[in-house]
Amino acid sequence: MFFRRKPAHLSWIVVFLGNPGARYENTRHNAGFMAADAVEKNAGVKINRLKFNSLTGTCVIGGQQILLMKPQRFMNLSGEPVRQAMRFYKVPLNNVLVISDDVALPEGKLRIRRSGSAGGHNGLKDIIAKCAGEGFPRIKIGVGAPPRADYDMADWVLAKLSGKDKKILSDAAARAASAAETIITQGIEKAMEIYN
Repeated sequence: MFFRRKPAHLSWIVVFLGNPGARYENTRHNAGFMAADAVEKNAGVKINRLKFNSLTGTCVIGGQQILLMKPQRFMNLSGEPVRQAMRFYKVPLNNVLVISDDVALPEGKLRIRRSGSAGGHNGLKDIIAKCAGEGFPRIKIGVGAPPRADYDMADWVLAKLSGKDKKILSDAAARAASAAETIITQGIEKAMEIYN
């Protein structure tokens, strides 16, 4: 359960990846931002304070203070805001949890990983480069692959969602928000057991 009362020390940073602006709302590439919306709704918190080139908010999960961040630079420039927050709050890389989309996973499927490569995701790639390592946990929200091999990937991930696709990703984003809470309160192994 997310709570508002703040302990003295910030323990975790949860980063929701997406692209800022109305043009990118309700797109596959903004699955991370959709998870942030689920956290706001469920926890009654707002991620609306501008800090570290991001919209931020704080909450408490399992007695630990958490910074919630939605970087407001484009996806491939997500690393610098994360690096700034880590340095300011002295949070180690293994306590930075990143939630993003993944075209290699079937639509609506979650995959939790303790660490790993960027897997072709430019947001993860920039965080790895700017934060000096791959050793951060992540929750990937499957958005599916384009329907044809010749389909432009940018068109696929930036297309507006509607109908069944929007519902599937909205539900997956809500599960990703719950998975983030599980990682923080019960550990990544438990979260992988439940959500992978």
